Amino acid sequence: MLFSLIIPVYNRPDEVDELLESLSKTTYDQIFEIVLIEDGSTLRCQDVASKYGDELDISYYYKENSGPGDSRNYGMNKARGDYYIIFDSDCIIPSAYLSEVDKALKENYVDCFGGPDKALDSFSDIQKAINFAMTSFLTTGGIRGGSEKIGKFQPRSFNMGLSRKAFEASKGFGNIHPGEDPDLSIRLWNLGFETQLFQDAFVYHKRRIDWEKFSVQVSKFGKARPILNSWYPQYNKLTFFFPTFFIIGFFVSLVLLVFNQDFLLKFYFGYFLALFLLSSIQNKSIKIGYLSIIAVWKQFYGYGTGFLESYIKVILLKQKPQEAFPGLFFKN
Repeated sequence: MLFSLIIPVYNRPDEVDELLESLSKTTYDQIFEIVLIEDGSTLRCQDVASKYGDELDISYYYKENSGPGDSRNYGMNKARGDYYIIFDSDCIIPSAYLSEVDKALKENYVDCFGGPDKALDSFSDIQKAINFAMTSFLTTGGIRGGSEKIGKFQPRSFNMGLSRKAFEASKGFGNIHPGEDPDLSIRLWNLGFETQLFQDAFVYHKRRIDWEKFSVQVSKFGKARPILNSWYPQYNKLTFFFPTFFIIGFFVSLVLLVFNQDFLLKFYFGYFLALFLLSSIQNKSIKIGYLSIIAVWKQFYGYGTGFLESYIKVILLKQKPQEAFPGLFFKN
């Protein structure tokens, strides 16, 4: 089996350098290729790709900017392999990653898989706090927190595998972003393909975002979900509403405090205390525990309010998603 690693990049040559360096240390001893797709960057990574040309089989392509989904499709159309593995440019790949994927596919072949993400010790404290918010079972970590069934799993494209057969049948990613990952998973299910979580095929996801960018990102995640629910109502779940209920409940707890009713606020205090303790223990840092409270609040608030806005516009008012949120759609 020949793996093709598909990596879209936009103005991130330093990240690509770290990613390629990690791939140069792989313990996998079979042939694989790397397909780099420069998505209209002004800071190009062609020189970085050339730097590793003697160690890795790298194909480099430049195209006009059309978004990550279309760039992944572009790369898969150019690739030579039978199975595509998609990474974001801000990932660092463990040396045993490809061997773990190869082993998992041989034991239980599936046409689409996803893997978890972890943080390295070298990541910043804010990156570690955001990683906690995005992966912990106490938060909306979703797939990486284990809330989805392993055998009915919606992979995320920072760490995702897709067979050539599944790509050709589905035509790959759509033009919504974010949300292109679950959209593709659902279309694959409808075509009869299976998806699965490969627990041991993890990557280190650096998440190059600060607080402001993180808030914008999770808000977009929230806005995308009601759009997907409108397209695929059979896959709607009550848990998608949880961040919105959480935020509404918090403000209700403040109102109740005016009437000397503090039972609900005590619940929130206990929840955030649990977050602080768990993150402090996992990261061996009280500071990261504190920052994790900020990260989780921003996660819930951004996702919850974004979801509510989109639910009102798309579900209740029946607005067309492309008109209600044009910023979530790339024009390919």
